[in-house]
Amino acid sequence: MNPLNERLQAVRWEEDKLYLLDQRVLPHTYTHISLETASQVAIAIKDMVVRGAPAIGITAAYGVVLAAREAYQKSPEQWQTIISADMQTLAQARPTAVNLVWALERMQKCFSHISGNPESELLSEAKAIHQEDIDANYTMGNFGSSLLPKNCRILTHCNAGALATGGYGTALGVVRSGFSDNKITQVYADETRPWLQGTRLTAWELLEDHIPVTLVTESAAATLMKEKMVDWVIVGSDRIAANGDVANKIGTYHLAVLARYHGVKVMVAAPLSTVDFSIATGSEIKVEEREAHEILTSNGQRIAPLDAQAWNPVFDVTPAELVDAIVTEKGIIEQPTTEKLQQWR
Repeated sequence: MNPLNERLQAVRWEEDKLYLLDQRVLPHTYTHISLETASQVAIAIKDMVVRGAPAIGITAAYGVVLAAREAYQKSPEQWQTIISADMQTLAQARPTAVNLVWALERMQKCFSHISGNPESELLSEAKAIHQEDIDANYTMGNFGSSLLPKNCRILTHCNAGALATGGYGTALGVVRSGFSDNKITQVYADETRPWLQGTRLTAWELLEDHIPVTLVTESAAATLMKEKMVDWVIVGSDRIAANGDVANKIGTYHLAVLARYHGVKVMVAAPLSTVDFSIATGSEIKVEEREAHEILTSNGQRIAPLDAQAWNPVFDVTPAELVDAIVTEKGIIEQPTTEKLQQWR
């Protein structure tokens, strides 16, 4: 088992505080932000200090601990009522990532069993969510690696690595396991505009683990595949519908269409908590749209004409029929369908 790289831990609980690695300023600046209230946690999630569905869920769980601490200090008898506003604020921070709501619901289930100060018991639950995610990442990494041939060339999109999870990675967990198994010879990473998660985060964390990586623009993917330079596209997910439709960073659908045309396989690696059995298909997934300035500016400088407009959806939905395999900690489902996913329910 590959040891966790401490420098790549996006979420930490130390000395009764929550610390987040500020992913907005990587790779040039390595710094952590300390958070002491649930409102600060919600802002950090919304402002992309932390990102990636599993890491968002873990962060929200620790946010509940902070919310409970504050609520109990205000009123030991009414803390469960007071905390409801913070729970709502956390839930609305990023609407597409199902792990966020999943983690909040799991934390809330503890409320009825708590007597007295809730902080210790809620902290234990948040730490359990954190550790379970790490364990799940290792397991799905091994499952995913088992699908890869020798001398495999990988293309990944956005960042679904240690920085997006409890500390090992979903898509990049498969890459780490595959590299450790001597199966992977090349990793390509899309830049992933406009936030450049591939450039800033995926490339940085792979190099931190001494895994060679080559950056490409999204528009180079078709040529990469045409030249037979890639064997698998491996991505993560923020939400998977009951039929296997996958919501992930904008540009994933684009890659899946290209991969199908060129005979390249597509793997989605995500924890089971990402599968939302309450929605039948991806058409029911609410896709977050962010502000236009993220496209119209770069490092605070306007790069588009003043009158130009921008449309900025940050996720897209890839139909299940374009996915060759969904990998979770429960196993592998090839050519996913509603019937096949039901075995994990």
